[in-house]
Amino acid sequence: MLLSLKYKFLFVHIAKTGGTSVRASLTRLRWRDPNNLVMMLCSRISHLYGHRIGIKFPRHAKVIAAHEMLPRDFFDSLYKFSFVRNPWDLQVSSYHHIRRERPHVLEGCENFNAFLERKLDPDRPWNYHLDNSIQRQTDCLVDMDGKLLVDFVGRYENLQEDFDTVCQRIGVARRELPHRRRATDRSDYRNYYNDRTAALIAEYFSDDIKRFGYRFE
Repeated sequence: MLLSLKYKFLFVHIAKTGGTSVRASLTRLRWRDPNNLVMMLCSRISHLYGHRIGIKFPRHAKVIAAHEMLPRDFFDSLYKFSFVRNPWDLQVSSYHHIRRERPHVLEGCENFNAFLERKLDPDRPWNYHLDNSIQRQTDCLVDMDGKLLVDFVGRYENLQEDFDTVCQRIGVARRELPHRRRATDRSDYRNYYNDRTAALIAEYFSDDIKRFGYRFE
């Protein structure tokens, strides 16, 4: 999550949706913000206390955290936005990220489909802290009643175009997104699935699929 007091926006960063590039671009704006020094100091203090004193939003915090912690009139005044991604494609991205960064998590999973079978097994809870892509994207963007709390939901599939919309809305010049963490080790996501695992994703992420109109195509 990224908050700007000067430009009055709140970016809700959902993992594996291009958010690292968006964050890198928007973070540059902090040097124009007179509140930057105070925010950096608070971040440093939070780090020194092991983030136990509640003065910093985690990188992938849900919007409801800001909704509950910020003054309501201030929260309402912010332009709140996020980006989402096709759930089938997102899980392939997650798999390759884990294979690169945390291969021990894949022990016992001989391939992608075995990984999904293990990940979505209701009898064997998945470790969210090792792989938070098991979280439904919708849950990051709604309140306890399921009401959408953000003003704009961009798509990973149209990342630059939708980011241009964000820049226009917050009053900054259009900027090319840096290509952070661009994948070079994967093929089309549809090649990874069998009928069963494609159906597992459709069921587990049905809220995301219904709300954002994604399909396995």
